[in-house]
Amino acid sequence: MPTEIERKFLPRDASWRPYATARSLLRQGYLANNERCSVRVRVAGGDVGWLSVKAMTPGMARAEYEYPVPLAEANAMLDALCARPFIEKFRHIVPWHGHDWEIDEFLGDNAGLVVAEVELDDVGEVPEMPPWTGREVTDDVRFYNFSLAERPWPSFREAFLREAGNQESA
Repeated sequence: MPTEIERKFLPRDASWRPYATARSLLRQGYLANNERCSVRVRVAGGDVGWLSVKAMTPGMARAEYEYPVPLAEANAMLDALCARPFIEKFRHIVPWHGHDWEIDEFLGDNAGLVVAEVELDDVGEVPEMPPWTGREVTDDVRFYNFSLAERPWPSFREAFLREAGNQESA
């Protein structure tokens, strides 16, 4: 079974920007989302879209299946079948000590949120952390894209920042 292993962090600041080597605009929506899996359509420029099925298990390792879809069909699915709001973001690629970090700078309903992800080959792998890496949110389901589509960042931002402040002072 194909498995995606990734860790998610909130960057401390924007000091990652000078290291970014690529940027693309992503637009994605959800065809289905339940307690077992989510089904996503994504367009990221180019001439192809992607259909992804992801297990809803929390943590850094989740089953994931991805299939290319003709761009016109992916756009048609986004426009006609996906729930709103869409997830829209700029994805920046930041190489750091053997890993390509993906820094997602959210737009639209999630504007203001920036999340850094690193994909790993094994759950035991420990990547070298860039100095801009902040609080880890890998296990916080609120930061999964399907959750952000249903409950955007502004709806829980203040509560999250209060929780984070309380945990740091404990």
